[in-house]
Amino acid sequence: QVQLVESGGGLVQAGGSLRLSCAASVSTFSIYTMGWYRQAPGKTREFVATITVDGTTNYADSVKGRFTIDRDNAKKAVNLQMNSLKPEDTAVYYCMIRSPSGRLQWGQGTQVTVSS
Repeated sequence: QVQLVESGGGLVQAGGSLRLSCAASVSTFSIYTMGWYRQAPGKTREFVATITVDGTTNYADSVKGRFTIDRDNAKKAVNLQMNSLKPEDTAVYYCMIRSPSGRLQWGQGTQVTVSS
């Protein structure tokens, strides 16, 4: 069973920045696709960004140009740099790991609140 531990959430004013990190307890981190999803109150969980084993990134249209995902295979971590934050970015952010077989696992989530 993989364990994912997120950190870096908090309260920030609109226009500010936060950096989320997720540490994974896996033996071979480099073979996994990593990503971030978020869930706002009363809404379904939605895709934010992913990064594949070769470093290819993909972003939701709503965060393109503002968020950057990266991974550190040596530290078995994935990060999400969030700039120019908006109140609509307020949500619980979940780290996701996808194995080569397609199995998804999730972290416990970290709250991000952006005040206007």
